[in-house]
Amino acid sequence: MPLFGHRNTAATAPAHNPPPVTSTSPQRSRGLFGRRRSSSDYESGTYANGTHANGTSPQRRGLLSRHNDEDPSIMTARERVLGAERAEKEADRALMMARQAVREARDHVKMLEREAAEQARLAKIKQGQAKSISKRAKPLGRHGHI
Repeated sequence: MPLFGHRNTAATAPAHNPPPVTSTSPQRSRGLFGRRRSSSDYESGTYANGTHANGTSPQRRGLLSRHNDEDPSIMTARERVLGAERAEKEADRALMMARQAVREARDHVKMLEREAAEQARLAKIKQGQAKSISKRAKPLGRHGHI
């Protein structure tokens, strides 16, 4: 007897074996929502030249395409979303304009502050000059020649 209980696998093989794969052509996935078509569909002419056997072309609808047979609630929801997107864009535009206005107002205030500081500096110089002249004028008139 073997060490780990090894038995003859041919005698105890399971009666149910999985069926062998007999596909003649490999099937490819066409994406998340793609359909798999068998090679017999192509060989029988079901999809020959991109049309059905009866001559009509298959309907190809994109995920986001609009349809005339769409549910009204879906159409309403889509319109609401589109309206919300437009409102959001308008709000973004208004916000940018408000920020620009604030920036211009701040720049204007800074310019006024610079002008006021310059005027204050010039006024201080003028005040100093007037004081100097006033000191010189004070002794005048002591001889009574007013």
